Formats: sequence, C-alpha cells, structure tokens
Amino acid sequence: MAKSNILALFLSLLMLSAAAALDVDVTKHGAKQNADISQALRDAWKEACAATTPSKVLIPQGTYQLSPVTMEGPCKAAIELQVKGTLKALTDPANVKDAGSWVSFNKIEHLTVSGGGTFDGQGAVAPSECEKDDYCKKRPIVSNLSFNAITNSVVQDVTSLNSKQFHINVIGAKNFTFQRVTVTAPEESLNTDGIHVGRSSGVTITDSKIGTGDDCISIGDGTQQMEINKIDCGPGHGISVGSLGKYQNEQPVVGIRVRECNISNTSNGVRIKTWPASYPGTASDLHFEDIKMNNVSNPILLDQVYCPHNQCNAKVPSRVKLDRVSFKNIRGTSATAVAIKLACSGGVPCEGVELADISLTYTGPEGPIKSECTNIQPKTSGKMNPPPCIARATPSGSAIPGRRRLSFNF
Repeated sequence: MAKSNILALFLSLLMLSAAAALDVDVTKHGAKQNADISQALRDAWKEACAATTPSKVLIPQGTYQLSPVTMEGPCKAAIELQVKGTLKALTDPANVKDAGSWVSFNKIEHLTVSGGGTFDGQGAVAPSECEKDDYCKKRPIVSNLSFNAITNSVVQDVTSLNSKQFHINVIGAKNFTFQRVTVTAPEESLNTDGIHVGRSSGVTITDSKIGTGDDCISIGDGTQQMEINKIDCGPGHGISVGSLGKYQNEQPVVGIRVRECNISNTSNGVRIKTWPASYPGTASDLHFEDIKMNNVSNPILLDQVYCPHNQCNAKVPSRVKLDRVSFKNIRGTSATAVAIKLACSGGVPCEGVELADISLTYTGPEGPIKSECTNIQPKTSGKMNPPPCIARATPSGSAIPGRRRLSFNF
C-alpha cells in the first residue's frame, strides 16, 4: 500500500475515532445548580461507561450539591470525569454516616479526573461533636474521593477541600498518577490525610500542594514502587510511611521514593512509623532525598514506638522490619531542638539506615540542635548538622516505654 494511502487511512481512522467519542453533560440528565445532582451524575456515568469509544462526563462551571455517589467500572473504553464546577457534599451526618466515601471510583481502567474544579466535602461545617479525646468517633467517616482498583489512570488539576476525613484514599491501584492536585483543610482538622495510598503499585504523586490537619501523604501497607516528588506540604503532619503493624497480615511496603519536596510548618517532616507490640511486617527500600524544611518539628523521624493515644503496650517492641532506609540532602529549619530522631525496634533491628548531607538549623529556646538514636547506629556521610548520634540499646532489647524517652548521645 502506498504511503499516501496509509496516511489517508490513518487520518480517516483518527477522524472517525474523534467523531465517535462521546461527551455527556450532566445537565442533559437534569443536573441543576444548587441542587443534588447525584442521580444525574449516575445516569451520565452509566451512559459514558457503556460507550465503546473514549468518553467524557462533564460537570460544567457552577455550584452543585452532591450526595454520596459511586462511579462503577469496568467501562468499555477510556473515560474522563471533567469537573469544571464546584461540588458540595451534604452536611447532615444522616446522609453520609454509612457511606465510607463521598465520591468513589471502582474497578476502572484508563480513568481521567480533571477540569480544574473543586470537591468540597464541607467538613469544616459538618455538624458533629468531634473531640480529640474520643478520636472523632461521632464524626462521619467519609473520604472526599476514594479510588478502588484503578489502573493506568490519572487525576489532575482538581482540588479537594475540607474533607470530613481522608481527602483522597487509594486502594488496589496500579500505574496511577496524581499531578497538579490541591488539597486544603484547616490545620486543626483531625484525620484529614491529604492522599492515602495502600496495597497499590506504581503510584506517582507530583507537582501538588497539600495542606491539611494530618499527613500530607500517608503510605499504608502493600504499597510498592511509589514516587512522590515536587510536593508543597504544610500545614499537616508531613509525609509518612505508616503507620504499620497494627493489623494482622499486612503486606510489605517496598520501593518508596520521596524527592524534591518543600515541607513547611508541620508537626513532622519525613517520617516512618510502626506500632509497638505489632504484628510482623516489613518495609524496605525507603528513600527521602532533596527535601527542604521550613519551621518543621521532627524533620527526620523514624518511630517504631508510634503510639499516638497511649493505648498500646509500648514496652513490647515492634515486629515490623525496616531495611534500606536513607535520608539524603535534607536542609532547612527545625522547630524542635531534636531534628533527627531514630527510634528502631529493640526486637527486630533496623538495617541499612543511612544519613547523608543533612543541614538543619534550630534557634529556639530548647538548646542546641541535636540527634537522638535508640537501637540503631546509622551510616553517615557528607555534612551532618546536627551531628550524628550514637546508638543506645533499650534494656533487654525492649522498646522505649514512651515516645519521648529517647537517649541523647553525642
């Protein structure tokens, strides 16, 4: 076949594909501004998901109410949800108490969520009697966005605002990218992790801004080969692997790389956390590099006696094995005198922990900047400020009875 004929055939197929692509506007299914559009969205999604060519569901500019809704797959072709407007969750707990998630996506390949719009969970105004001492038990446990078993997909150019709990929850994903995502919630909002990922592989989070009341990004068990880069994190609790070891049969965490991030005004910087008296588990090949800290408490924290509410047996060591962990080229300002805290398990020792080119400063009232180590002698290289610590083993190989009773050794 002549090259001209091949080109003509290709162009014809391209034009046919473009002509056959399906765009579904939710307003065509009855969606109206300032009203609940959940049924219109379900109907539009059902139509688009059944298409045999790539399709798009459009939510145009404007403000819409939305009760909990699930976009179910698998779909017959690639599909996009383009949100240009603002979606507002309902605030009555009776409408969301058992939902688990506000907007869910299940079992979809080649999904795109885009459009520059906002998912407003209205968590800041949701009626509840949430108090810190009961860990928000009376608050609706609802994530803004939940992605379950999503493959070869992307979320880009959207905002998650004021979620009632986790903002974005990702479980069972493969090759899933988040880029140019904004997450915003008050610093005092409890359990509002920005993006939580568990039991997934090939997840990338990049070029995003996350400020919330809990971890900017949290990494749960079973997460493998994850890339996090170019994140502006703060306020919040920093970027965390874990917590791990709380539940039986947790899957290994392998291959986490956090690079080129800015962390500001957070209660932790980069952190690994496992529970004492834990179930067995492993986390390996965890690397944090090229991180800038600005007024961050606990900039570098490896905490294997993590017990946030003192409702665990801290005298029994964690059984989560940590191996091949590095912190490199981490610089900036610490809000605490203890800038490096490495508290490894006394029962299952950490291995292959490395610190290199650390340049942190502290000018507060707690004294000179320092490091703390327990059950670990890290390998160090390059410039080290604060100076590296000397390992101290806890008695009888047990974990330290309390999170803040680590030794000071220089």
